[in-house]
Amino acid sequence: MKYTLFSLLMGMLVTLAACSGSKKEETQDEISTILPDSKNEVTVVTLERQAFNHELVSNGKVSAKTVAELRFESAEVISHIYVKNGDRVCKGQKIAELDKYRLLNRITQTKDAVERAELDLQDVLIGQGYNLDNLDEVPEDIMQLAKVKSGAEQNKAQYELAQYELQRATLVAPFDGVVANLFDKPHNVASLSEPFCSIIDTRGMEVDFTVLESELSLIKNGDKVQISPFSDMTTTYSGSISEINPLVDDKGMVSVRARVDGAGKLFSGMNVRISVYRSLENQLIVPKSAVVLRSGKQVVFTLKDGKAYWNYIHTGLENAEYYTIIEGSKENLNEGDIVIISGNINLAHEAPVIVIDN
Repeated sequence: MKYTLFSLLMGMLVTLAACSGSKKEETQDEISTILPDSKNEVTVVTLERQAFNHELVSNGKVSAKTVAELRFESAEVISHIYVKNGDRVCKGQKIAELDKYRLLNRITQTKDAVERAELDLQDVLIGQGYNLDNLDEVPEDIMQLAKVKSGAEQNKAQYELAQYELQRATLVAPFDGVVANLFDKPHNVASLSEPFCSIIDTRGMEVDFTVLESELSLIKNGDKVQISPFSDMTTTYSGSISEINPLVDDKGMVSVRARVDGAGKLFSGMNVRISVYRSLENQLIVPKSAVVLRSGKQVVFTLKDGKAYWNYIHTGLENAEYYTIIEGSKENLNEGDIVIISGNINLAHEAPVIVIDN
């Protein structure tokens, strides 16, 4: 009886051990399936020296380089307005016109006054005993006194003013441009205190922006700029820096002005994004994606014999795509090295990698 119980217990222990071993083998198979031993896939570029286009970004405002405010010189009724806001006009084109009845009448009156004053001048000179055929012999002081007594100078000035007002009764464009700030209507009296409208030359636009005092060494007159309106960031316009104001304000900012060809599509007062470009030759540069942080330090991984090796660096200038490497701050990083630019986020030193196509 005892022997039978012992045999049963031994059989159960053997069965349990077999089941445990089977489960352990299955677990190991599952782990090996979940954690496969694979290499990191990366893309690479060759490190080389080349020209670096430094980019400085700022915000600014567009203004027209040439703006003319057109005004009427007499308070008469506006008879015709030939344009509206936003219309393109050519030099000499009619903008608006006043009713000219009063102005023409004044021309006639002042012209008649001038002629009568000339007769009075002659009477004064004859009374002084001078020959009208030899006016050059009349002394200057006597001639001046005769003109004052006859009113010849005053009437002549009034006639010239009437002619000027008649000429200004028709406003014309002083140059090719676009009409702006036109708010008056026909059949209303023209205002003498406010401009009738403005003509803006949209071909020559300027952009005013500011840069930090520390960035002054990175810009100079003639540097290329690109302008992108906030209203359409996909469109860019080219220009160049024309002025740098030699004054730093209390906020440490310097005013800069650039000329830009807006192709007639930039409006005065428009808010824009400005990118200033300057080319620096013979710079060792790396793509921004190649630089990662390890313990707060900048690291670039290079590829050697199928493994990734990290190198501590210090970057200098930057643009949208690249960093420059400060010479003397790099460790074992030289022109011609193979630099890893993707798949490097979780890489470790000497980790095996496989290069794939970009």
